Amino acid sequence: MINADGSKPELRRSLITVRARLTADDIAGAQARLACRALELPELAEAGTVAAYVSVGSEPGTRDLREALRARGVRVLLPVLQDDNDLDWGQDEGPGRLVRARRGLLEPDGPRLGPEAVTGADVVLLPGLAVDRRGVRLGRGGGSYDRVLARLDRAGAHPALVVLLYDGEVLDEVPGEAHDRPVHAAITPSAVHRFRSL
Repeated sequence: MINADGSKPELRRSLITVRARLTADDIAGAQARLACRALELPELAEAGTVAAYVSVGSEPGTRDLREALRARGVRVLLPVLQDDNDLDWGQDEGPGRLVRARRGLLEPDGPRLGPEAVTGADVVLLPGLAVDRRGVRLGRGGGSYDRVLARLDRAGAHPALVVLLYDGEVLDEVPGEAHDRPVHAAITPSAVHRFRSL
């Protein structure tokens, strides 16, 4: 059981500890179920462009979902971490076109599309450690996606914001701040949780 009381750093440590206990089979099974659940989401069914990310380590797996989206003809954008922790974007051309990058990340090897490319996405899939019943997402604390969300606001872009999580990571409350932008939905292997409409 995750205890959501306390500070963001304490909650992050607790959630990361739980994820570290997952086996490779746990992660692979959750990835397949997560993709099936996500593909039921109307926003993804209607999307022409999706900003996603390449999961690493014990994060909820995104490979199956990205491959299914590309098979549907969806343009999938992947983040490229810049030196200042902001995100540039490249197009997902498949697993053979990913290269190792800083912090153990995998990034597309093709042309960079610029940080503003995300403003053209119909759906933005966000990594996270937890979300609460208000849609407040708890990230890892690097601030990269806070910048993405601020960029979307400045551009007047309104994509569906969806966080991918494991079951048990939808909490009653996570510590939030005034600048936090709630997500519209969270997808877990067993359910879609909606928090606000588009």
